[in-house]
Amino acid sequence: MALKVLRDRILNEGRCFEGGILKVDRFINHQMDPNLLKLIAVEFIRRFSDLHVNKIITIEASGIAPAIMLGFLMELPVVFAKKKKPSTMNDLYTSTVTSFTKHRDYTIVISKEYLTPADHVLFIDDFLAFGNAGKGIIDLCSQAGATIEGMGFIIEKEFQHGRQLLLAEGVTRIESMAIIESLDNCEIHIKDD
Repeated sequence: MALKVLRDRILNEGRCFEGGILKVDRFINHQMDPNLLKLIAVEFIRRFSDLHVNKIITIEASGIAPAIMLGFLMELPVVFAKKKKPSTMNDLYTSTVTSFTKHRDYTIVISKEYLTPADHVLFIDDFLAFGNAGKGIIDLCSQAGATIEGMGFIIEKEFQHGRQLLLAEGVTRIESMAIIESLDNCEIHIKDD
């Protein structure tokens, strides 16, 4: 049910822009639909039920809402990588991430207090495009000695090959709720199951 609802929303409310950009700000990453996010979180729980996870991790800002919903339902803490070092944070891990939509690099940080070798994490984000955010999280987890058990994305843009980058980095479990095959001619083509 979650997948059909999500696909219908993408097709009916998503907007395409040149350069492979899909805007879903009406229901995921600006105005959010909590009921849809709950359905997605329940589906993530189903897909990752065999993993032993003790922490959900994401990157600000659009990954926070789905990660919080999942953390709430799984009763797990959620940690998000910040895109700017707070003045109150000193002991931290850092990595650099290139934003596809903003065309710039960000330094992301997580406090060493909240990411440790004891952590078995599930990374959740709104989009998988080129895999840059995921690669940054892999770097942070590697620095911490934490284990990435899986990565989940609401929408994957298959034609931008981020999955291949993450698989090459050693991630073995990647789940996407909706996979966009192409946005050619600004037409949204969603892959069938």
